[in-house]
Amino acid sequence: MVYHMKTTIDLSNPLYEEARRVARDENTTVKALVEEGLRHALAEHKKRVPFTLRRASFKGKGLQQEFADASWERIRGAVFEGRGG
Repeated sequence: MVYHMKTTIDLSNPLYEEARRVARDENTTVKALVEEGLRHALAEHKKRVPFTLRRASFKGKGLQQEFADASWERIRGAVFEGRGG
C-alpha cells in the first residue's frame, strides 16, 4: 500500500512560474516535477562517497613519553618553542 504525505513548500515566484511552464509544456503537473526532482536529488545523494580523513601522521609512533601526562599548554609550548610562540 502506498501512502501519500501532504506538505507545503515555499518556492520563489520565478521558480514556480518556470515549473508551471515546464509542467504545461510537458503535459504534467508541478507536483510531478517536484517529485521527479526530489527523486533525482536523493539518488545523487546516495551516490556520494562519504568523506574520509586521510592518514596524515608523520613518522613517529604517537605521543612521546615525556608528554604523556602533559597539559595542552606544555605540549603547545614545546611545539612552538624557538619559533616566537
